[in-house]
Amino acid sequence: MKKFILTILLSISSMTIAAPGEEAPDRTSGEGPFKRLILRGGIMVNGEGAPARGPVDIVIENDRIVNIVNVGNPGVPIISKKRPVAGKHDVEIDVEGQYILPGFVNMHGHIGGSADDIPAEYVFKLWLAHGITTVREPGSFNGVDWVMRHVERSNENSIAAPRIIPYVGFGMDFDEPITTPEQAKMWVKYIAKQGAQGIKFFGAPPEIMEAALTEAKKQHLGSMMHHAQLDVTNMNVIDSARLGLTTMEHWYGLPEALFEHQHIQNYSPHYNYNNEQDRFGEAGRLWQQAAKPDSKKWLTVRDELLALDFTINPTMTIYEASRDLMREMNADWHKEYTLPTLWDFFLPNRYAHGSYWFDWTTDDEIAWKKNYQQWMYFLNDYKNHGGRVTTGSDAGYIFKIYGFAFIRELELLREAGFNALEVIQSATINGAEALGMKDEIGSIRIGKKADLVIVNENPLRNFKVLYGTGHFKLDEQNTPTRVNGINLTIKDGIVYDSQKLLTQVREMVRKAKASN
Repeated sequence: MKKFILTILLSISSMTIAAPGEEAPDRTSGEGPFKRLILRGGIMVNGEGAPARGPVDIVIENDRIVNIVNVGNPGVPIISKKRPVAGKHDVEIDVEGQYILPGFVNMHGHIGGSADDIPAEYVFKLWLAHGITTVREPGSFNGVDWVMRHVERSNENSIAAPRIIPYVGFGMDFDEPITTPEQAKMWVKYIAKQGAQGIKFFGAPPEIMEAALTEAKKQHLGSMMHHAQLDVTNMNVIDSARLGLTTMEHWYGLPEALFEHQHIQNYSPHYNYNNEQDRFGEAGRLWQQAAKPDSKKWLTVRDELLALDFTINPTMTIYEASRDLMREMNADWHKEYTLPTLWDFFLPNRYAHGSYWFDWTTDDEIAWKKNYQQWMYFLNDYKNHGGRVTTGSDAGYIFKIYGFAFIRELELLREAGFNALEVIQSATINGAEALGMKDEIGSIRIGKKADLVIVNENPLRNFKVLYGTGHFKLDEQNTPTRVNGINLTIKDGIVYDSQKLLTQVREMVRKAKASN
C-alpha cells in the first residue's frame, strides 16, 4: 500500500502535496540524559494551574523527575541545608531566579506539506527552541513512512526533535478511495498496524465517519477533524462529537452547529471553493451567521460538547493574517528565520494553499476581527465551564513560522480571556490529557518525564519573553535592547541550549538565501 489516495486531502484546499524536505540528521545538539541531574533554585510553574513557587531544586534521574524540593523563599539567600546533596558524578545546573515550566504540547504541528523541501531539522529545532517537547503531527503529509521514521528516531533521541504523535490523514496510504464503511474499518486497522496514534479527518459521509470512529476507538486511536466546508453540511462539530470524535481543529464546523435560522452558510453567488480568497474571505463572515453568545442555542451546543468531554484545539494563530495582513508579513522573525521556500509559498499565489492575498481589503480584515471576537468568546466560555481547550499552531502556512506561531497562540489565548496560568495549562497538561499522556508529560510532577522549559524572565507576566527573537524593551541605560527568550529546553532528560538551536537555524536560513 504505497500509493497515496489524496481525494479527500486535495478537496480541502485545492492544493498539491509538497515534496518532503531532507530528513533530520543524527543528533549533535543536546546533553544527556544524565544519570542524575539537579536543577538548582528555579521558580516552578507546574502546568496544572497552581501558582508559581520557588526557589526549588528539581532532581532528575535519566529522564524522570524523582524529587522537587523547596529550598527557601524569594528575596533571601537559599537555605543550603535543605538542598539535595549532589554526588560526585551528578550534573548541576544553576537556574536560580529562572522560571521552569513543563514542556509545551503543540497539538497541531505539521513537519512539512506546505512549501517544497522544508528540512525536518529546521522545523524540529525551531520547535525545541520554543519549548515544544511534544507535537501531534496532523495528516502525515510528508508520507506515512517518512513520518514514522522520525517518530521512531525521536523516541530513541537519535535526532534533536520533540516527541512526535502521528495522526494520519483519513484515506492516506490506501490502494483505493474509501467509499464504504467496510473500507473505512479496514483502513483504520491498517494504519493502527503502521504505528499511527490517531486519525485526522476532513470530512466524509456520516456512515463512513461512524464506521471509522467506531473502529478507531477499538484500536485505541485518537481522532481530530478539520470540518471542511465541502462536507460540513453533512457533519458539523456536534454531529462528529456524537459519533465519538475527540478533538476539533480550528473552528470550522462550530459556527455551523450554532446555526439557528439556516442550515447552509450564506455564500455569495460568485463563491468558488477552489478560489482561496473566496474560501477565506467568506469564512471570515461565518461567525456572524451563528447564534449569539449566551443564547439558548449557544448554551445547548456548549453544554453538549462539555458533556461529551470534547476537546477544542483552536489554532487561532494560523488565521491571524486575515485580520492584520501587514502585521504577519512584517513579523520580527521573518528576516532571520524564514526559509526562502516558505517565503515564496506565503506570497499571493492561486495554486498555493493559504496564499490568498489576491485583493485583501480593509473590510475583509474587519470581518475577521469580528469573527475572532465571537470565536474567542466561545473558547473562553467553554473553558470557564470546564471544557478542555488546547494549544496548536498549524505553522508552515499563512506567514506563520514554526515555534514562533506557537508562542503567538499563547498570546491569543490571553486575548481571549484566559489568565496566564490557564494559558500555560492549555499549552501543557490539557494537551497531554487529550493525548492520553497526562501520566507521563504535561506537568511538573515526581515520576513524570523530564520535559521542561527554562526561561530567564517571568512568562506569566509577559509571554513575549518566550519568542526566539526575545522581548524588545528599553534597558536601564536608555538603550533599546532584546531580552533573550527561552534558555534551555529539556526533553526526555536531554538538555538543549535553545539559543544555540536558534543560531543553527539562522545559519540554515542564511545558507538557503545564499544559494537561492
